Amino acid sequence: MKKLVILVGTACVMAAIATADPIPKEAKMKATGSFEVQVIPQPAAENTTQISHLLLNKQFHGDLEGTSNGQMLGAMTAVPGSAAGVALELFSGTLNGKHGSFILQHKSTMQNGAYHMDITVVPDSGTGEFTGITGVMQIIIEGDKHSYEFEYTLTSPNAR
Repeated sequence: MKKLVILVGTACVMAAIATADPIPKEAKMKATGSFEVQVIPQPAAENTTQISHLLLNKQFHGDLEGTSNGQMLGAMTAVPGSAAGVALELFSGTLNGKHGSFILQHKSTMQNGAYHMDITVVPDSGTGEFTGITGVMQIIIEGDKHSYEFEYTLTSPNAR
């Protein structure tokens, strides 16, 4: 009977070890704050009057402190209040005391004036202390004020 108990106990320990995640996961963090954005329209390409090219310059405040520079392509439709856009921006600065840079990818639509934005960190784009960063950002627009909520995970590069 003792052999059976030892075997069952050993099997339980082995199963626990086998199902344990060998890579330590960092907890999801949340950063909040505000930003100002300067949008600089660029000359339209020939025959693309509905598609615009914009340069973006942002200054972030709060848990994110720094700047970003980016480019956006936007498309207006014949229906007022409906449009779409894609953008890439490179953030450089600090995030809760850590320093580095990462790239954000934007995919946005607007229908009848209601925005839907999908903003994610480009995989493996983090540098400096942001190496291994993943995350999603929400942008809140209230009048002419812009704020953000950034949910992210920072995984140590040595844990990969």
